[in-house]
Amino acid sequence: MRFHEDIVALARDNDDFRHEIITGRHSQVVLMSLAPGEEIGDEVHTEVDQTLVFVAGEGQATLNGETSPIVANNLYFVPAGMHHNFVNTGSAPLKLYTIYAPPEHAPGTVVKTRADALATAHH
Repeated sequence: MRFHEDIVALARDNDDFRHEIITGRHSQVVLMSLAPGEEIGDEVHTEVDQTLVFVAGEGQATLNGETSPIVANNLYFVPAGMHHNFVNTGSAPLKLYTIYAPPEHAPGTVVKTRADALATAHH
């Protein structure tokens, strides 16, 4: 397995809500794009650490009930067990890449919209 790409360019060019780009034994990289007003959704990963790097747009992060603004070049580390949500509060897409350790999604996962993500989560 070999991956050597401009991750910021990939994240900026991504229009999918969730797009897995590489998965290893212990971690994976996923691109995300949130439309204006869209959110990842309040969640907690009990066994997964998540690192999120925002490359374009603006928003609001909520970690264990505390909020802070998101701007490009912000990195958020969300350890397993922490409640979190990220919301696009701007007028343009909020673009990011995220690293899950261990992997959270199946290799090859592409989810076009948050609505699609919610629909598949209930099946």
